[in-house]
Amino acid sequence: EVLHGDALELDLAVHLVPPVKIVANLPYNVGTELLIRWLTPRDWPPLWSSLTLMFQKEVAERIVAKPRTEHYGRLALLVQYRCEARIVMTLPPEAFTPAPKVYSAVVQLTALPEPRFPCDFQVLQRITAMAFNQRRKMLRASLKGLGPEIEAKLMSVGIPPTARAEEIGLEAFCALARAVAG
Repeated sequence: EVLHGDALELDLAVHLVPPVKIVANLPYNVGTELLIRWLTPRDWPPLWSSLTLMFQKEVAERIVAKPRTEHYGRLALLVQYRCEARIVMTLPPEAFTPAPKVYSAVVQLTALPEPRFPCDFQVLQRITAMAFNQRRKMLRASLKGLGPEIEAKLMSVGIPPTARAEEIGLEAFCALARAVAG
């Protein structure tokens, strides 16, 4: 069945029965937004069991990035919190007509039955947004909006207050989210 409509407005749950495997060459201008929506359903595990999606290569690298690497950031954390993710193919511009100005990559995401580490997802999203919004600042500065005790909470979970967001792995961010949630 072909559904005509805007992918950002279409409710897949109305049309599909889980488990669903989504395979798509997403428009690059909405690909990340669609991915984030698919990663943040009200209930987990989601309607889908896997996503096989094409992105601009730089976005794909951000999805699978590890701490202390050039592309590591909030998107990597959001994906890796709930999924196994890997780049399965890279495509040059010549693979398309007309050829875009960028390389593309296909990313395979497999939903985990539950998040990789326990924590309140809303708190994790808030912390990572604050931390990576000012990624060159030390965490004690970028997270000071969480309260005056943030430095003590960072230390309580083994994160140096002088660390920067790109140095901290998912497990440590989840531990901090648990500490902040109290």
